[in-house]
Amino acid sequence: MARRIRWLGLGMVLCFFILFLQLNNVEVVKAHSYATNPKNPTVIAESQQPRGVIQSADGVTLAKSVLAPKNSELKYQRVYNPTYAQLFSAVVGIDSPIYGKYGVEESYNSYLLAHNKPVTSLKDLLTTGGPVTDTVTLTLTTRLQYAAKLALGNQVGAVVALDPQTGAVLAMYSNPTYDPNPLVSVNTATETAPWNADTNPDRTGYATGFTPFTALTYQDATRFGPGSTFKTVTTAAAYDRALPLVTTQIPYFTTIPVNYFTGQSQPLSNDDNAHCGGDIAIMLPESCDTGYAILGTKIGAAAMTAEADGFGFNQQPPIDLPHVPALQTSQFLQPKCYDNAQVFLAYSSIGQKCTTASPLQMAMVASAFADNGTIMTPHVMADIHDSDGNLVTRYTPTVWKQATSTNTALQVKNLMRQVVLNGTATIVGFPAQDDVAAKTGTAQAGVGNTNVNGWMIALAPATNPVVALAVVIPNTPLTQVGAQVAGPVMKAMIAAVLGPQG
Repeated sequence: MARRIRWLGLGMVLCFFILFLQLNNVEVVKAHSYATNPKNPTVIAESQQPRGVIQSADGVTLAKSVLAPKNSELKYQRVYNPTYAQLFSAVVGIDSPIYGKYGVEESYNSYLLAHNKPVTSLKDLLTTGGPVTDTVTLTLTTRLQYAAKLALGNQVGAVVALDPQTGAVLAMYSNPTYDPNPLVSVNTATETAPWNADTNPDRTGYATGFTPFTALTYQDATRFGPGSTFKTVTTAAAYDRALPLVTTQIPYFTTIPVNYFTGQSQPLSNDDNAHCGGDIAIMLPESCDTGYAILGTKIGAAAMTAEADGFGFNQQPPIDLPHVPALQTSQFLQPKCYDNAQVFLAYSSIGQKCTTASPLQMAMVASAFADNGTIMTPHVMADIHDSDGNLVTRYTPTVWKQATSTNTALQVKNLMRQVVLNGTATIVGFPAQDDVAAKTGTAQAGVGNTNVNGWMIALAPATNPVVALAVVIPNTPLTQVGAQVAGPVMKAMIAAVLGPQG
């Protein structure tokens, strides 16, 4: 009898386990596909009503609903302004009958969906009417999105510009981009063909499985080392957590030999065989790799990790776009990479090896130095109005993190000005009146380090910053440095932000 009870108990446990797996499969693994399946009654019901408008900050309609063709199962379909569709597709996203919702279409779906008008007055109570939709206005302008496109040209790359005082995203553009209109077609063949083409690794140039919605701006945090732009964080760590190291004279090296750091099996050299060292005021403008590698190990893994976490690394960015933590979380010294070997801390302190970042993350780093050490929550929604033009909600700027102190932010900002005036960014030729503070970055990339990721972060004007930016141009030839490839893009973007607004 006892044996039968044991077998019965094991059988019940197994049944519960299978039930748990199936619930997990339905509620998690297949939740998105079920929710967006064209045969889902909710999806069919939604398609019988128009969706609200999505517009740019300068009032240009980017997305709207129109009547679907008469032979379609759907009554309405989404269309995207053909002039601006590819400029905004990574932010606006799509509302696809097959593939579901992405971008703002997903984040603000509850406002865009047809819904009953809230009762706010006696008139609303007495008036009967059909469902209404809301209009979502973005923080991004067509002018700055177009400026980013022109600045990048045919280069693969990404640009993010933030208002450091509010966190508003002023520009967020990456190339390659995609045309969302075929992806919302009511014709299945028309819809699936561009999806398959956009997910082809030959198109993206990165990896199998990338969809066109994997925007380099904020959804590609695990691929690119930020290079020497991260030295701004290492500098802040010295000021915040190891103040004597700010004025410590770091030994001069051209190449740090093998075994200088524990776990080191190859030399660590400066670009162009530069011989550098000294204190932070000398090393940051000239971007001394050997010096900052040593500095990071002197600060220590715990303090460096705490500082990086304070700037938002190792956490999901709180931007109001759909979250994909595996892709969007910038990383510093995580266990899957770092095994307590000192050499990994050395490389990570100069933005390589165990340090990866998205352009959004590095724009937030720049914004911290622009706004007295504060990182505001980044957001793409400015406000939402109902069909009568009444305000439904407006985004309220909120602090995400106090990344560093006001004094540290000022010190690092002043050093970034020296990068422009006397350091690695002088070749960009920023106009003096723009008063730019910047940091260049060149991170090794690819098998055998055959290519580099060219970076630059900046803020302007340094005396009263109105914009913080990050630019990355990945997988450029080893002979090119960040200032050469990312610098011209950064220069054009700052000119667009600070120049005439007409």
